[in-house]
Amino acid sequence: MIEEDLNDNEDDLFEHHRIVADPGQSLLRIDKFLMDRLPNVTRNKIQNGIRDGFVKVNEQAIKPSYKIHPLDVVTVSLPQPPRDTDVKPENIPLNIVYEDEHLLVVNKEAGMVVHPAYQNWSGTLVNALTYHFQNLPEMKGNEGRPGLVHRIDKDTSGLLVIAKTELAMTSLAKQFFDHSIERTYNAIVWGVPELTEGTINVNVGRSLKDRRITVAFPEGDWGRTAITHYKLLKDFRYVSLLECKLETGRTHQIRAHMKFIGYTLFNDATYGGNEVLKGTVFSKYKQFVDNCFKIIPRQALHAKTLGFIHPATGKFLQFDSELPADFKEVLEKWEGYVKNH
Repeated sequence: MIEEDLNDNEDDLFEHHRIVADPGQSLLRIDKFLMDRLPNVTRNKIQNGIRDGFVKVNEQAIKPSYKIHPLDVVTVSLPQPPRDTDVKPENIPLNIVYEDEHLLVVNKEAGMVVHPAYQNWSGTLVNALTYHFQNLPEMKGNEGRPGLVHRIDKDTSGLLVIAKTELAMTSLAKQFFDHSIERTYNAIVWGVPELTEGTINVNVGRSLKDRRITVAFPEGDWGRTAITHYKLLKDFRYVSLLECKLETGRTHQIRAHMKFIGYTLFNDATYGGNEVLKGTVFSKYKQFVDNCFKIIPRQALHAKTLGFIHPATGKFLQFDSELPADFKEVLEKWEGYVKNH
């Protein structure tokens, strides 16, 4: 139920489990086989791990329908090594936009990792949360990540809801699972979509060639269902400002979907957006773009609004956030460039 995200430096997968099937093993679906061998992991999580390529048989990626044979070697690998679930509290300021006894909404700045993981064990949002709040609940299977029911990428800014009670965690997790949470992002992308509004309904999953990135699988044979609705907010000729509304929340969903349809996020180095993808060949234009990259040294993506039903009151709450300074400055630069050229 928790949305997945990737850290920037996850070059390798770390083996967590290696299981050799018995010589007399009967044909059995891989997910059922692992359910018996990994008692603390849900079937849903196992199936997602298979689709995302974390589970291999005889060193080969397999589909969820694969059936185990005698002496098959099954490995389960993850982007981070087996970890200690203890979180070190750190006195890091939080930008809290709403708080009550059940939950809080924070506006995360770009550059902050949401939870401790490989190569980012400190300085995260969770380290800050455990300092400022005691006894935050943890979702089963995600120990060491108190309060979290969803995530956003390290270099994406914006709104996150945090559960303070078991009631809030259960309710919010179900809303995310049911895709009833309302989330919109603002994104600066290369190019201007021909259609001012559209829906991208294409599976996404971790690349089979590079585990650090998410790619689209238009045939639907790999990855997981992913749906993004977009709307053109401003046309700057070579780039544009879009509103992206998430129906699902997969790893790097907006970043992968926008690249798939040809509108890569501005300065998204992981997906090639840190190159000049649209515009003229003039050196002055390239210099202008490089200056914009320096202003916003990250993917231009901000989690702007968040709406959900309050777990205790049943009322619908909606929150909006201002665009961060780097985001606004780049938009002003592009507006000025288009006017003057």
